[in-house]
Amino acid sequence: MSIQTVILAAGMGTRLGRPHPKPLTELRDGRTILAQQIGNLRSVYGREAEVLIVVGFKLEMILEAMPDATFAYNELYDQTNTSKSLLRALRVTGDRGVLWMNGDVVFHPDVLRRLQPLIDEGRSFVCVNTSSVGDEEVKYTVDDDGDIAELSKIVVGGLGEAVGINYVAPRDKATLIERLAEVDDQAYFERGVELAIAHDGMKVTPVDISDLYAIEVDFAEDLDRANREL
Repeated sequence: MSIQTVILAAGMGTRLGRPHPKPLTELRDGRTILAQQIGNLRSVYGREAEVLIVVGFKLEMILEAMPDATFAYNELYDQTNTSKSLLRALRVTGDRGVLWMNGDVVFHPDVLRRLQPLIDEGRSFVCVNTSSVGDEEVKYTVDDDGDIAELSKIVVGGLGEAVGINYVAPRDKATLIERLAEVDDQAYFERGVELAIAHDGMKVTPVDISDLYAIEVDFAEDLDRANREL
């Protein structure tokens, strides 16, 4: 069975200070972050995995690097955030569930294997790391049932960090699209998820992957840590 995957790679990645899109940053094993992600997807799901990359900043470099992928274009990449890039992807992927990730996450392929049972069950989820709660990271809390209650950078008393790998089940997709459409252009996609939880009763499971590496590369020290894990 094929799976629809989305990689959000439209941003300018200014914090890392590279002259190219951040997903094309080279790792110590010679692959780029984007190639590592797609390699993981192919190794777990095979050639049946459908990869859609949302591009914007210097898009021609990503198109050239990944000619076998399909693409969606966020032409307002310099004026919008991940909420609008994800919105474009969800709108062009039909009624299917979507596994999506930020284009700067270096992660262990076993993360994907751990997620498969939830995908099979049709459950929306957010991957989390409970061993770290950074001030600048997206944090979360849970409700009495153990589902996500809050999801943002301003959460107080967060139980851990969201790592940038997520899934929206088919039954929740229309709701998430509606909420992503209404949030501010500069909002992260987590705001759309949070609104869908608060106002529409969407259930989102936190999946703890703390024992596996999944590192969002925002700064040089993150890149160093990712390379150590590789």
